[in-house]
Amino acid sequence: MKVIATNISKPTTIVWNGKEEQTGIYKYPVNEPIFLGKYDVAKDTVIDRKHHGGIHKACYLFSADNYEYWKNLYPNLDWNWGMFGENLTVEGLDEATLKIGNIYKVGECKVQITQPREPCYKLGIKFGSQNILKQFINHQSPGTYIKILEEGYVKAEDTFVLIEESDNSLTIQQFYNLLYAKVKDKEIIKTAISNPTLPEYKKEKLKKYL
Repeated sequence: MKVIATNISKPTTIVWNGKEEQTGIYKYPVNEPIFLGKYDVAKDTVIDRKHHGGIHKACYLFSADNYEYWKNLYPNLDWNWGMFGENLTVEGLDEATLKIGNIYKVGECKVQITQPREPCYKLGIKFGSQNILKQFINHQSPGTYIKILEEGYVKAEDTFVLIEESDNSLTIQQFYNLLYAKVKDKEIIKTAISNPTLPEYKKEKLKKYL
């Protein structure tokens, strides 16, 4: 996996249900390294800290490989890296093989794969259609959040070097599909619950299905 772009945002005002609010989803590429901190990316905007930022969601990665798919669906948008609100646009990121708990060295940082992105209405506002939420779920390529084990700078062209593979087999795509499945696979639930990297609140929600 290789970093194609580093992206941050400024607060942007949107209107939802007749009320103004701010969001940090309107990210744009910068021609400089970005600093990945324990709780967020330096100089980036995180408004809703209940759902973004923090230990398990300090930085969001999205695959550059998926951009062409979405450009074909939404050709009239002003396309650039950071379109999905990701801090790092990454070439070669494959959710079907990316294990939750894997640890990588990238730039000056050591990072751990934690959980997929679950889309909300703000993505729909940015794309001009709430239909993208269902499309995003069905496409099964949500990108991933990472935990920052060692802080530092990351820049475009840096590569992810696997330094510790998770003993747990759960992939980002498996967990993502599990979250939205009407009938949930109990074996995958058991694998998720036994994964030491997943946040406890995620595991607690799944236990009721066993």
